[in-house]
Amino acid sequence: MTHPTLVDLLALRAADAGDREFLRFTEGSWTFAEVDDWTSRLAHRLIELDGVRPGDRVAIMLPNTAAWPIAWLATLKAGGVVVPVNSAYRHADLDFVLRDSGARLIVTDDEHAPLVADVASAGTDPLDVRVIDAGTPAGLGRFSGTAPEVTVEPETLANLQYTSGTTGFPKACMLTHDYWVRLGAVCAETAGLGADDVILTSQPYSYMDPQWNTALALTIGAPLVVLPRFSASGFMADVRRQGATFCYVLGSMPTLLFKQAPTDQDRDNRLRVVLCSAIPAGLHAQLEERWGAPWREIFGMTESGADLASLPADTADVGSGRLGRPVPGKTVRVVAPDGTDTPEGEPGELITSGRPMMLGYWNRPDATAETIRDGWLHTGDVAVREDGSYRIVGRIKDMVRRGGENIASSEVERALERDATVVASAVVAEPDELFGEEVKAFVQLAPGVEADRATAERIVDGARAQLAKFKVPRYVEFVADLPRTPSERIAKPALKARAAEHPGTTYDLRPARVAAPGK
Repeated sequence: MTHPTLVDLLALRAADAGDREFLRFTEGSWTFAEVDDWTSRLAHRLIELDGVRPGDRVAIMLPNTAAWPIAWLATLKAGGVVVPVNSAYRHADLDFVLRDSGARLIVTDDEHAPLVADVASAGTDPLDVRVIDAGTPAGLGRFSGTAPEVTVEPETLANLQYTSGTTGFPKACMLTHDYWVRLGAVCAETAGLGADDVILTSQPYSYMDPQWNTALALTIGAPLVVLPRFSASGFMADVRRQGATFCYVLGSMPTLLFKQAPTDQDRDNRLRVVLCSAIPAGLHAQLEERWGAPWREIFGMTESGADLASLPADTADVGSGRLGRPVPGKTVRVVAPDGTDTPEGEPGELITSGRPMMLGYWNRPDATAETIRDGWLHTGDVAVREDGSYRIVGRIKDMVRRGGENIASSEVERALERDATVVASAVVAEPDELFGEEVKAFVQLAPGVEADRATAERIVDGARAQLAKFKVPRYVEFVADLPRTPSERIAKPALKARAAEHPGTTYDLRPARVAAPGK
Protein backbone atom coordinates (compact mmCIF):
# COMPACT_ATOMS: atom_id res chain seq x y z
CA MET A 1 0.00 0.00 0.00
CA THR A 2 1.52 3.33 -1.07
CA HIS A 3 0.39 5.33 1.95
CA PRO A 4 0.30 2.79 4.76
CA THR A 5 -0.55 4.85 7.86
CA LEU A 6 -3.27 7.27 8.89
CA VAL A 7 -0.57 9.87 9.44
CA ASP A 8 0.61 9.41 5.84
CA LEU A 9 -2.94 9.64 4.51
CA LEU A 10 -3.57 12.93 6.31
CA ALA A 11 -0.30 14.37 5.01
CA LEU A 12 -1.19 13.28 1.48
CA ARG A 13 -4.68 14.84 1.62
CA ALA A 14 -3.25 18.07 3.07
CA ALA A 15 -0.87 18.19 0.10
CA ASP A 16 -3.20 17.24 -2.75
CA ALA A 17 -6.59 18.42 -1.44
CA GLY A 18 -5.70 20.82 1.35
CA ASP A 19 -8.52 23.28 0.65
CA ARG A 20 -11.20 20.57 0.51
CA GLU A 21 -13.52 20.14 3.49
CA PHE A 22 -12.60 17.19 5.71
CA LEU A 23 -14.59 17.39 8.99
CA ARG A 24 -18.03 18.96 9.44
CA PHE A 25 -19.49 19.19 12.94
CA THR A 26 -22.27 21.25 14.50
CA GLU A 27 -19.68 23.75 15.73
CA GLY A 28 -17.94 24.24 12.37
CA SER A 29 -15.98 22.64 9.55
CA TRP A 30 -12.29 22.17 8.80
CA THR A 31 -10.29 21.41 5.66
CA PHE A 32 -7.68 18.69 5.32
CA ALA A 33 -4.92 21.29 5.61
CA GLU A 34 -6.46 22.83 8.72
CA VAL A 35 -6.82 19.44 10.40
CA ASP A 36 -3.23 18.56 9.46
CA ASP A 37 -2.00 21.80 11.04
CA TRP A 38 -4.12 21.48 14.19
CA THR A 39 -3.17 17.85 14.80
CA SER A 40 0.53 18.57 14.28
CA ARG A 41 0.44 21.36 16.86
CA LEU A 42 -1.41 19.16 19.36
CA ALA A 43 1.01 16.28 18.69
CA HIS A 44 3.94 18.57 19.55
CA ARG A 45 2.15 19.65 22.71
CA LEU A 46 1.61 15.99 23.69
CA ILE A 47 5.31 15.27 23.22
CA GLU A 48 6.82 18.47 24.60
CA LEU A 49 4.47 19.25 27.51
CA ASP A 50 2.90 15.92 28.38
CA GLY A 51 5.87 13.66 27.69
CA VAL A 52 4.05 11.30 25.33
CA ARG A 53 6.42 8.73 23.85
CA PRO A 54 5.79 6.08 21.18
CA GLY A 55 3.51 3.40 22.60
CA ASP A 56 2.06 5.54 25.40
CA ARG A 57 -1.69 5.22 25.77
CA VAL A 58 -3.87 8.32 25.53
CA ALA A 59 -7.58 7.98 26.38
CA ILE A 60 -10.26 10.11 24.72
CA MET A 61 -13.57 10.67 26.52
CA LEU A 62 -15.57 13.18 24.52
CA PRO A 63 -18.96 13.53 22.84
CA ASN A 64 -19.20 14.03 19.07
CA THR A 65 -17.17 17.21 18.71
CA ALA A 66 -14.24 17.99 16.43
CA ALA A 67 -11.90 17.54 19.38
CA TRP A 68 -12.39 13.75 19.15
CA PRO A 69 -10.82 13.08 15.72
CA ILE A 70 -8.30 15.88 16.31
CA ALA A 71 -7.09 14.19 19.50
CA TRP A 72 -7.05 10.79 17.74
CA LEU A 73 -4.95 11.91 14.79
CA ALA A 74 -2.67 14.05 16.97
CA THR A 75 -1.98 11.12 19.30
CA LEU A 76 -1.13 8.95 16.30
CA LYS A 77 1.26 11.62 14.99
CA ALA A 78 3.00 11.56 18.38
CA GLY A 79 3.37 7.78 18.11
CA GLY A 80 0.84 7.19 20.88
CA VAL A 81 -1.97 4.65 21.15
CA VAL A 82 -5.54 5.90 21.46
CA VAL A 83 -7.95 4.41 24.01
CA PRO A 84 -11.51 5.42 23.02
CA VAL A 85 -13.79 5.76 26.07
CA ASN A 86 -17.56 5.86 25.79
CA SER A 87 -18.65 9.29 27.03
CA ALA A 88 -21.63 7.63 28.74
CA TYR A 89 -19.36 5.56 31.00
CA ARG A 90 -19.69 5.99 34.74
CA HIS A 91 -17.27 5.27 37.56
CA ALA A 92 -16.76 1.48 37.33
CA ASP A 93 -16.50 1.37 33.52
CA LEU A 94 -14.04 4.25 33.34
CA ASP A 95 -11.94 2.90 36.20
CA PHE A 96 -11.64 -0.47 34.46
CA VAL A 97 -10.62 0.95 31.07
CA LEU A 98 -8.06 3.38 32.49
CA ARG A 99 -6.46 0.71 34.66
CA ASP A 100 -6.56 -2.03 32.04
CA SER A 101 -5.09 0.15 29.29
CA GLY A 102 -2.54 1.93 31.45
CA ALA A 103 -3.50 5.28 29.91
CA ARG A 104 -1.46 8.12 31.40
CA LEU A 105 -3.37 10.94 29.68
CA ILE A 106 -7.05 11.50 28.97
CA VAL A 107 -8.42 14.07 26.58
CA THR A 108 -11.80 15.17 27.86
CA ASP A 109 -14.02 18.20 28.49
CA ASP A 110 -15.36 20.15 31.45
CA GLU A 111 -18.41 17.91 31.71
CA HIS A 112 -16.42 14.69 32.15
CA ALA A 113 -13.33 16.00 33.96
CA PRO A 114 -14.90 15.75 37.46
CA LEU A 115 -15.72 12.07 36.88
CA VAL A 116 -12.16 11.41 35.73
CA ALA A 117 -10.78 13.17 38.81
CA ASP A 118 -13.08 11.16 41.07
CA VAL A 119 -12.05 7.86 39.45
CA ALA A 120 -8.35 8.75 39.56
CA SER A 121 -8.39 9.59 43.27
CA ALA A 122 -10.75 6.90 44.52
CA GLY A 123 -9.69 3.96 46.66
CA THR A 124 -6.29 2.98 47.99
CA ASP A 125 -4.63 2.72 44.57
CA PRO A 126 -5.00 6.14 42.89
CA LEU A 127 -4.47 6.44 39.15
CA ASP A 128 -1.70 8.57 37.69
CA VAL A 129 -3.65 10.02 34.78
CA ARG A 130 -3.44 13.60 33.54
CA VAL A 131 -6.47 15.44 32.14
CA ILE A 132 -5.98 17.66 29.07
CA ASP A 133 -8.11 19.13 26.30
CA ALA A 134 -7.57 19.21 22.55
CA GLY A 135 -7.04 22.95 22.54
CA THR A 136 -7.54 25.13 19.47
CA PRO A 137 -5.19 26.00 16.62
CA ALA A 138 -4.86 29.52 18.05
CA GLY A 139 -4.28 28.25 21.57
CA LEU A 140 -1.58 25.89 20.29
CA GLY A 141 0.11 28.62 18.26
CA ARG A 142 3.50 28.27 19.94
CA PHE A 143 3.81 24.68 18.74
CA SER A 144 4.94 23.72 15.24
CA GLY A 145 2.36 23.07 12.54
CA THR A 146 4.70 20.51 10.96
CA ALA A 147 4.27 16.90 12.00
CA PRO A 148 6.80 15.73 14.60
CA GLU A 149 9.57 13.43 13.45
CA VAL A 150 8.21 10.24 14.93
CA THR A 151 8.48 6.90 13.16
CA VAL A 152 5.04 5.43 12.50
CA GLU A 153 4.81 2.19 10.52
CA PRO A 154 1.85 0.21 9.16
CA GLU A 155 2.13 -2.24 12.06
CA THR A 156 2.42 0.53 14.67
CA LEU A 157 -0.34 0.16 17.24
CA ALA A 158 -3.00 2.86 16.78
CA ASN A 159 -5.91 1.88 19.07
CA LEU A 160 -6.85 -0.18 22.06
CA GLN A 161 -10.46 -0.53 20.97
CA TYR A 162 -12.57 -2.06 23.71
CA THR A 163 -15.13 -4.57 22.50
CA SER A 164 -18.74 -4.79 23.46
CA GLY A 165 -18.37 -6.61 26.72
CA THR A 166 -21.58 -8.67 26.43
CA THR A 167 -20.12 -11.06 29.00
CA GLY A 168 -18.01 -9.59 31.81
CA PHE A 169 -15.66 -6.67 31.27
CA PRO A 170 -14.71 -5.80 27.69
CA LYS A 171 -11.45 -6.77 26.02
CA ALA A 172 -9.27 -4.33 24.11
CA CYS A 173 -8.51 -5.18 20.48
CA MET A 174 -5.05 -4.07 19.41
CA LEU A 175 -5.61 -2.26 16.09
CA THR A 176 -2.78 -0.97 13.91
CA HIS A 177 -2.52 1.81 11.34
CA ASP A 178 -2.64 -0.90 8.67
CA TYR A 179 -5.97 -2.07 10.09
CA TRP A 180 -7.62 1.35 9.74
CA VAL A 181 -6.15 2.15 6.32
CA ARG A 182 -7.23 -1.20 4.86
CA LEU A 183 -10.69 -0.85 6.38
CA GLY A 184 -11.11 2.58 4.80
CA ALA A 185 -9.98 1.24 1.43
CA VAL A 186 -12.28 -1.82 1.62
CA CYS A 187 -15.32 0.35 2.37
CA ALA A 188 -14.45 2.81 -0.40
CA GLU A 189 -14.24 -0.05 -2.91
CA THR A 190 -17.37 -1.81 -1.63
CA ALA A 191 -19.54 1.29 -1.84
CA GLY A 192 -17.83 2.71 -4.95
CA LEU A 193 -17.07 6.03 -3.25
CA GLY A 194 -14.87 8.91 -4.40
CA ALA A 195 -13.94 12.52 -3.72
CA ASP A 196 -17.36 13.83 -4.82
CA ASP A 197 -19.17 11.91 -2.10
CA VAL A 198 -20.29 13.14 1.32
CA ILE A 199 -20.07 10.70 4.25
CA LEU A 200 -22.41 11.03 7.24
CA THR A 201 -22.26 9.34 10.64
CA SER A 202 -24.23 9.72 13.86
CA GLN A 203 -22.76 7.06 16.13
CA PRO A 204 -20.56 8.11 19.09
CA TYR A 205 -16.94 8.60 18.05
CA SER A 206 -15.77 6.11 20.64
CA TYR A 207 -17.49 3.43 18.52
CA MET A 208 -15.77 1.89 15.52
CA ASP A 209 -17.97 3.51 12.89
CA PRO A 210 -17.00 7.21 12.99
CA GLN A 211 -13.36 6.15 13.18
CA TRP A 212 -13.48 4.00 10.04
CA ASN A 213 -15.58 6.72 8.43
CA THR A 214 -12.67 9.08 9.17
CA ALA A 215 -10.25 6.62 7.55
CA LEU A 216 -12.65 6.41 4.59
CA ALA A 217 -12.73 10.20 4.23
CA LEU A 218 -8.92 10.29 4.27
CA THR A 219 -8.82 7.51 1.68
CA ILE A 220 -11.08 9.21 -0.87
CA GLY A 221 -10.54 12.87 0.02
CA ALA A 222 -14.22 13.48 0.82
CA PRO A 223 -15.90 15.31 3.71
CA LEU A 224 -17.23 13.54 6.79
CA VAL A 225 -20.34 14.97 8.44
CA VAL A 226 -20.65 14.02 12.12
CA LEU A 227 -24.00 14.47 13.86
CA PRO A 228 -24.11 14.95 17.64
CA ARG A 229 -26.13 11.74 18.06
CA PHE A 230 -28.54 9.43 16.26
CA SER A 231 -32.14 10.60 16.15
CA ALA A 232 -34.61 8.45 14.24
CA SER A 233 -36.93 11.39 13.72
CA GLY A 234 -34.24 13.72 12.39
CA PHE A 235 -31.69 11.44 10.71
CA MET A 236 -33.05 11.47 7.17
CA ALA A 237 -33.69 15.21 7.34
CA ASP A 238 -29.99 15.60 8.21
CA VAL A 239 -29.04 13.30 5.32
CA ARG A 240 -30.98 15.58 3.00
CA ARG A 241 -29.78 18.86 4.54
CA GLN A 242 -26.12 17.84 4.57
CA GLY A 243 -26.18 16.43 1.04
CA ALA A 244 -24.94 13.04 2.23
CA THR A 245 -24.37 10.42 -0.45
CA PHE A 246 -23.24 7.63 1.89
CA CYS A 247 -23.97 6.53 5.44
CA TYR A 248 -23.64 3.42 7.59
CA VAL A 249 -26.34 2.29 10.00
CA LEU A 250 -26.60 -0.75 12.23
CA GLY A 251 -28.56 -2.55 14.92
CA SER A 252 -32.05 -1.17 15.43
CA MET A 253 -31.40 1.95 13.35
CA PRO A 254 -32.98 0.71 10.06
CA THR A 255 -36.15 -0.41 11.84
CA LEU A 256 -36.40 2.83 13.82
CA LEU A 257 -35.94 4.87 10.64
CA PHE A 258 -38.53 2.90 8.70
CA LYS A 259 -41.10 3.26 11.45
CA GLN A 260 -41.01 7.05 11.20
CA ALA A 261 -44.01 8.46 9.38
CA PRO A 262 -43.39 8.60 5.59
CA THR A 263 -43.12 12.05 4.02
CA ASP A 264 -43.12 13.46 0.50
CA GLN A 265 -39.44 14.30 0.99
CA ASP A 266 -38.23 10.75 1.68
CA ARG A 267 -36.71 10.32 -1.79
CA ASP A 268 -35.47 13.91 -1.92
CA ASN A 269 -31.88 13.03 -1.02
CA ARG A 270 -28.48 12.42 -2.65
CA LEU A 271 -27.89 8.96 -1.17
CA ARG A 272 -26.09 6.60 -3.55
CA VAL A 273 -25.62 3.69 -1.16
CA VAL A 274 -26.26 2.79 2.48
CA LEU A 275 -24.12 0.15 4.18
CA CYS A 276 -25.64 -1.64 7.11
CA SER A 277 -25.12 -4.49 9.52
CA ALA A 278 -28.21 -6.66 10.03
CA ILE A 279 -30.74 -5.13 7.65
CA PRO A 280 -34.15 -6.57 8.62
CA ALA A 281 -34.86 -8.96 5.74
CA GLY A 282 -38.57 -8.21 5.73
CA LEU A 283 -37.94 -4.48 5.39
CA HIS A 284 -35.01 -4.57 2.98
CA ALA A 285 -36.86 -3.90 -0.27
CA GLN A 286 -39.10 -1.33 1.41
CA LEU A 287 -36.09 0.57 2.80
CA GLU A 288 -34.63 0.83 -0.70
CA GLU A 289 -37.92 1.85 -2.26
CA ARG A 290 -38.68 4.47 0.36
CA TRP A 291 -35.36 6.30 0.22
CA GLY A 292 -34.37 5.46 -3.34
CA ALA A 293 -30.92 3.99 -2.77
CA PRO A 294 -29.41 0.50 -2.47
CA TRP A 295 -28.95 -0.75 1.09
CA ARG A 296 -26.23 -3.38 1.33
CA GLU A 297 -24.80 -5.56 4.09
CA ILE A 298 -21.22 -5.33 5.31
CA PHE A 299 -20.15 -7.83 7.96
CA GLY A 300 -17.25 -7.63 10.35
CA MET A 301 -16.19 -7.38 13.96
CA THR A 302 -13.92 -5.05 15.91
CA GLU A 303 -11.41 -7.88 15.77
CA SER A 304 -11.49 -8.23 11.98
CA GLY A 305 -12.72 -4.92 10.54
CA ALA A 306 -14.61 -6.13 7.47
CA ASP A 307 -15.00 -9.69 6.19
CA LEU A 308 -18.02 -9.84 3.89
CA ALA A 309 -19.85 -7.27 1.79
CA SER A 310 -22.72 -7.16 -0.66
CA LEU A 311 -22.01 -4.82 -3.57
CA PRO A 312 -24.59 -2.28 -4.81
CA ALA A 313 -24.99 -4.35 -7.97
CA ASP A 314 -25.96 -7.47 -5.98
CA THR A 315 -29.71 -6.91 -6.22
CA ALA A 316 -30.45 -10.60 -5.62
CA ASP A 317 -29.26 -10.13 -2.02
CA VAL A 318 -32.16 -7.77 -1.24
CA GLY A 319 -34.39 -9.37 1.39
CA SER A 320 -32.36 -12.57 1.46
CA GLY A 321 -30.41 -11.95 4.65
CA ARG A 322 -27.20 -12.70 2.75
CA LEU A 323 -24.06 -10.79 3.69
CA GLY A 324 -22.29 -11.00 0.36
CA ARG A 325 -18.84 -12.27 -0.49
CA PRO A 326 -15.40 -11.93 1.12
CA VAL A 327 -13.86 -8.47 0.75
CA PRO A 328 -10.43 -8.09 -0.89
CA GLY A 329 -7.73 -9.46 1.39
CA LYS A 330 -10.02 -11.81 3.30
CA THR A 331 -10.73 -15.54 3.16
CA VAL A 332 -13.87 -16.86 4.87
CA ARG A 333 -14.92 -20.42 5.76
CA VAL A 334 -17.84 -22.14 7.49
CA VAL A 335 -16.59 -25.00 9.65
CA ALA A 336 -17.91 -27.83 11.80
CA PRO A 337 -16.70 -28.26 15.43
CA ASP A 338 -13.88 -30.53 14.17
CA GLY A 339 -12.59 -27.74 11.90
CA THR A 340 -13.67 -29.27 8.60
CA ASP A 341 -15.63 -27.21 6.07
CA THR A 342 -19.37 -27.79 6.14
CA PRO A 343 -21.26 -28.54 2.90
CA GLU A 344 -23.12 -25.69 1.24
CA GLY A 345 -26.36 -24.97 3.09
CA GLU A 346 -25.18 -26.67 6.28
CA PRO A 347 -24.57 -24.44 9.34
CA GLY A 348 -21.20 -24.04 10.97
CA GLU A 349 -19.02 -21.42 12.60
CA LEU A 350 -17.89 -18.54 10.42
CA ILE A 351 -14.11 -18.11 10.57
CA THR A 352 -11.99 -15.57 8.72
CA SER A 353 -8.35 -14.80 7.93
CA GLY A 354 -6.41 -12.04 6.18
CA ARG A 355 -6.31 -8.28 6.69
CA PRO A 356 -7.51 -6.06 8.27
CA MET A 357 -7.16 -7.99 11.52
CA MET A 358 -6.35 -7.15 15.12
CA LEU A 359 -2.97 -8.12 16.55
CA GLY A 360 -4.75 -9.71 19.48
CA TYR A 361 -6.36 -8.74 22.78
CA TRP A 362 -4.43 -6.37 25.03
CA ASN A 363 -3.12 -8.23 28.10
CA ARG A 364 -5.30 -11.25 27.23
CA PRO A 365 -3.04 -13.92 25.67
CA ASP A 366 -5.44 -16.74 26.58
CA ALA A 367 -8.42 -14.95 24.98
CA THR A 368 -6.30 -14.20 21.91
CA ALA A 369 -5.29 -17.86 21.58
CA GLU A 370 -8.93 -18.93 21.92
CA THR A 371 -10.16 -16.47 19.27
CA ILE A 372 -7.34 -16.72 16.70
CA ARG A 373 -6.30 -20.30 16.00
CA ASP A 374 -3.85 -21.28 13.27
CA GLY A 375 -4.33 -17.89 11.64
CA TRP A 376 -8.14 -18.08 11.61
CA LEU A 377 -10.32 -15.75 13.67
CA HIS A 378 -13.32 -17.58 15.11
CA THR A 379 -16.29 -15.21 15.03
CA GLY A 380 -18.72 -17.19 17.19
CA ASP A 381 -21.36 -16.66 14.48
CA VAL A 382 -23.22 -19.61 12.96
CA ALA A 383 -23.52 -19.22 9.17
CA VAL A 384 -24.36 -21.10 5.99
CA ARG A 385 -22.86 -20.75 2.51
CA GLU A 386 -25.30 -20.01 -0.31
CA ASP A 387 -24.07 -19.65 -3.92
CA GLY A 388 -20.78 -18.08 -2.85
CA SER A 389 -22.47 -15.76 -0.36
CA TYR A 390 -23.01 -16.21 3.36
CA ARG A 391 -25.95 -15.86 5.71
CA ILE A 392 -25.80 -15.66 9.52
CA VAL A 393 -28.29 -17.96 11.25
CA GLY A 394 -27.31 -17.44 14.89
CA ARG A 395 -24.59 -17.27 17.53
CA ILE A 396 -22.92 -20.36 18.93
CA LYS A 397 -23.72 -19.15 22.45
CA ASP A 398 -27.07 -17.60 21.50
CA MET A 399 -29.25 -20.64 21.14
CA VAL A 400 -32.32 -22.03 22.88
CA ARG A 401 -32.19 -25.79 23.42
CA ARG A 402 -35.80 -26.88 23.70
CA GLY A 403 -36.11 -30.61 24.19
CA GLY A 404 -33.95 -32.12 21.46
CA GLU A 405 -34.13 -29.06 19.20
CA ASN A 406 -31.57 -26.25 18.83
CA ILE A 407 -33.23 -22.90 18.07
CA ALA A 408 -31.20 -19.93 16.78
CA SER A 409 -32.39 -16.83 18.63
CA SER A 410 -31.72 -14.63 15.61
CA GLU A 411 -34.14 -16.62 13.42
CA VAL A 412 -36.98 -16.10 15.89
CA GLU A 413 -36.05 -12.42 16.29
CA ARG A 414 -36.23 -11.86 12.53
CA ALA A 415 -39.70 -13.40 12.43
CA LEU A 416 -40.95 -11.21 15.29
CA GLU A 417 -39.48 -8.04 13.80
CA ARG A 418 -41.42 -8.47 10.58
CA ASP A 419 -44.38 -7.16 12.57
CA ALA A 420 -44.79 -3.46 11.83
CA THR A 421 -45.30 -2.62 15.52
CA VAL A 422 -42.07 -4.27 16.72
CA VAL A 423 -39.03 -1.99 16.92
CA ALA A 424 -36.66 -4.71 18.14
CA SER A 425 -36.68 -8.06 19.94
CA ALA A 426 -34.36 -10.28 21.91
CA VAL A 427 -34.95 -14.00 22.26
CA VAL A 428 -33.46 -15.85 25.22
CA ALA A 429 -33.75 -19.24 26.89
CA GLU A 430 -36.15 -19.57 29.82
CA PRO A 431 -35.57 -22.60 32.12
CA ASP A 432 -38.32 -25.22 31.85
CA GLU A 433 -38.80 -28.44 33.82
CA LEU A 434 -40.23 -30.38 30.88
CA PHE A 435 -38.16 -29.20 27.89
CA GLY A 436 -35.05 -27.92 29.65
CA GLU A 437 -35.47 -24.49 28.01
CA GLU A 438 -38.36 -22.58 26.50
CA VAL A 439 -38.31 -19.62 24.10
CA LYS A 440 -38.83 -16.19 25.65
CA ALA A 441 -38.98 -12.95 23.66
CA PHE A 442 -38.33 -9.48 25.02
CA VAL A 443 -40.11 -7.08 22.67
CA GLN A 444 -39.71 -3.33 22.23
CA LEU A 445 -42.86 -1.84 20.67
CA ALA A 446 -43.30 1.22 18.50
CA PRO A 447 -44.61 4.28 20.37
CA GLY A 448 -48.34 4.20 21.08
CA VAL A 449 -48.79 0.42 20.77
CA GLU A 450 -50.57 -1.17 23.73
CA ALA A 451 -48.28 -3.56 25.62
CA ASP A 452 -50.88 -6.14 26.57
CA ARG A 453 -51.67 -9.84 26.07
CA ALA A 454 -53.64 -9.19 22.90
CA THR A 455 -50.62 -7.50 21.32
CA ALA A 456 -48.34 -10.32 22.43
CA GLU A 457 -50.68 -12.91 20.93
CA ARG A 458 -51.01 -11.00 17.66
CA ILE A 459 -47.22 -10.66 17.25
CA VAL A 460 -46.55 -14.30 18.08
CA ASP A 461 -49.34 -15.46 15.77
CA GLY A 462 -47.64 -13.55 12.95
CA ALA A 463 -44.35 -15.30 13.69
CA ARG A 464 -46.09 -18.67 13.94
CA ALA A 465 -46.64 -18.72 10.17
CA GLN A 466 -42.88 -18.32 9.59
CA LEU A 467 -41.44 -20.68 12.20
CA ALA A 468 -41.52 -24.35 13.05
CA LYS A 469 -43.90 -25.01 15.94
CA PHE A 470 -41.11 -25.69 18.45
CA LYS A 471 -39.47 -22.31 17.67
CA VAL A 472 -42.52 -20.16 18.45
CA PRO A 473 -42.02 -18.10 21.65
CA ARG A 474 -43.99 -19.30 24.64
CA TYR A 475 -43.23 -16.20 26.73
CA VAL A 476 -43.34 -12.51 25.79
CA GLU A 477 -42.24 -9.59 27.95
CA PHE A 478 -42.54 -6.02 26.67
CA VAL A 479 -39.69 -3.59 27.46
CA ALA A 480 -39.25 0.14 26.91
CA ASP A 481 -35.77 -0.42 25.49
CA LEU A 482 -33.13 -3.08 25.00
CA PRO A 483 -29.64 -2.59 26.49
CA ARG A 484 -27.03 -2.49 23.75
CA THR A 485 -23.29 -2.85 23.41
CA PRO A 486 -21.12 -0.17 21.74
CA SER A 487 -21.43 -2.16 18.49
CA GLU A 488 -25.24 -1.96 18.77
CA ARG A 489 -25.73 -5.64 19.50
CA ILE A 490 -28.32 -6.35 22.16
CA ALA A 491 -26.56 -7.08 25.45
CA LYS A 492 -28.52 -10.16 26.47
CA PRO A 493 -26.68 -10.83 29.75
CA ALA A 494 -27.47 -7.25 30.80
CA LEU A 495 -31.07 -7.70 29.62
CA LYS A 496 -31.57 -10.88 31.63
CA ALA A 497 -29.92 -9.35 34.69
CA ARG A 498 -32.21 -6.32 34.44
CA ALA A 499 -35.28 -8.54 34.06
CA ALA A 500 -34.28 -10.58 37.11
CA GLU A 501 -33.79 -7.45 39.22
CA HIS A 502 -36.84 -5.61 37.93
CA PRO A 503 -39.21 -8.21 36.47
CA GLY A 504 -41.95 -6.99 34.18
CA THR A 505 -45.15 -8.65 33.08
CA THR A 506 -44.47 -11.89 31.24
CA TYR A 507 -47.26 -13.32 29.09
CA ASP A 508 -47.36 -17.12 28.94
CA LEU A 509 -48.80 -17.89 25.50
CA ARG A 510 -48.82 -21.67 25.73
CA PRO A 511 -51.98 -22.81 23.91
CA ALA A 512 -54.68 -24.04 26.26
CA ARG A 513 -55.19 -27.79 26.11
CA VAL A 514 -58.61 -28.87 24.85
CA ALA A 515 -60.18 -31.49 27.11
CA ALA A 516 -61.17 -34.74 25.45
CA PRO A 517 -64.94 -35.57 25.34
CA GLY A 518 -66.22 -36.82 28.66
CA LYS A 519 -63.24 -35.49 30.57
